[in-house]
Amino acid sequence: MTAISIVPVILSGGSGQRLWPVSREHYPKQLINLVSNRSMLQETAERLSDGRFADPLVICNDEHRFIIAEQLREIGVTPESIILEPIGRNTAPAAALAALVLAKKNPDAIMLLAPSDHVIEDRDRFLGALDIAVPAAEKGMLVTFGVTPDHPATGYGYIKKSGALDGAEGCFAIDHFAEKPDAKTAEQYHSAGTYLWNSGIFLFAAARYIEILEDRRPDIVSQCRRAVEGGRDDLDFFRPDERSFEACPAESIDYALMEGTTAGAVVPVDMGWNDLGSWAALWRLGEKDSNGNVRVGDVITKNVKGSYLRSDGPLVAAVGLKDVLVIATGDAVLVVSKNAVEDVRAVIEILKTEGRTEHLAHSRVYRPWGWYQTLDLGDRFQVKHLMVKASHGLSLQAHKHRAEHWVVVAGTARVTRGDEVITLNENESVFLPAGIKHRLENRAAKPLSVIEVQSGSYLGEDDIVRFEDEYGRD
Repeated sequence: MTAISIVPVILSGGSGQRLWPVSREHYPKQLINLVSNRSMLQETAERLSDGRFADPLVICNDEHRFIIAEQLREIGVTPESIILEPIGRNTAPAAALAALVLAKKNPDAIMLLAPSDHVIEDRDRFLGALDIAVPAAEKGMLVTFGVTPDHPATGYGYIKKSGALDGAEGCFAIDHFAEKPDAKTAEQYHSAGTYLWNSGIFLFAAARYIEILEDRRPDIVSQCRRAVEGGRDDLDFFRPDERSFEACPAESIDYALMEGTTAGAVVPVDMGWNDLGSWAALWRLGEKDSNGNVRVGDVITKNVKGSYLRSDGPLVAAVGLKDVLVIATGDAVLVVSKNAVEDVRAVIEILKTEGRTEHLAHSRVYRPWGWYQTLDLGDRFQVKHLMVKASHGLSLQAHKHRAEHWVVVAGTARVTRGDEVITLNENESVFLPAGIKHRLENRAAKPLSVIEVQSGSYLGEDDIVRFEDEYGRD
């Protein structure tokens, strides 16, 4: 075990489009319990939280900040910082933000750049590979981890390794990076024995990364440096300057840096890795019945083989199917053959073109105070279920176009209505006319459940004026 303290930099961006409809833009796959009773983000943070690791930096977008902070709190992980990207700019700028923040405190800090949505089944082998990589990183190498392939995958990029590196036992030079191949090329890569899956996990010294990136892509470094220098703290988060970061080119580390530097190295490792890039990957990882099916949730089958069937809501009944994937949520159902899983993203484009919203959010929408779920929606009315966490509350707000009626179904509510403060117990209700300032709070130790009935000419979420908000939202 290495004696130095490695700083995990956990990347939690992206929208996980290929795992729609469970993964949505506002609640992507890394925040969902897909392979265990914890989210992918939580699994990643726990994997990187023993004595060899410092507190992590997390890089995410603004929409997910409170969910991520809460999920980390649930598992007892206190991040060094949560950096909010104003816009996605791929991995090279994201790593630059983290490296510049870390280098202010310790230029020699060794940072481990790790996506938050990967499965690593053999943690010991992963940590062993990390021990091999650390001495190389301390010598100024930019180390990535190449996964030993166990099948000719077409959904992953590849790294072709070259000869062993002198003075860096277990590390190899990188011949080149290869894009996701077609089936024939994947077979060739697999049989060659010199190609590794590109895991997208990197280890390097913060200052060294900036030094090499500045030599090759000074435009990225200059914009990220401006973004950090012009940034500001916001509650427990750090916001880089928006205009500077938006002007930064979008590039992956592979293209911006690794493919053209002589300082690159790869450590091969067989660690049960999977990036959960498709529903077929969930089928491969899942526990199968005697017919080769993986069933999750309320699912029954008859004469079904080699399939993945998941319900996060209604009963799914499947008959006479083979090699298909059926995924049902409260508001959408996906049915796709195994050999077409890479085309799921095309559904997202159709939804966008048709002006729909099922790619953005589930019927249950998470907020820093809890969540709300739409139960019914019609002309001039909407019914929601609100769950307010213990010791949390909504902002003091008003709506121009709608009135609201709140009914407490569980717990005790503290309601501000204009100049009044009212306590509501179970089965009690209050009416809130359009335009009145109001707030819903839960000061008890148990969750509060409220049914909200909205009525009015416009019921959009943007019809809100906030006067006070403990979460710093406008």
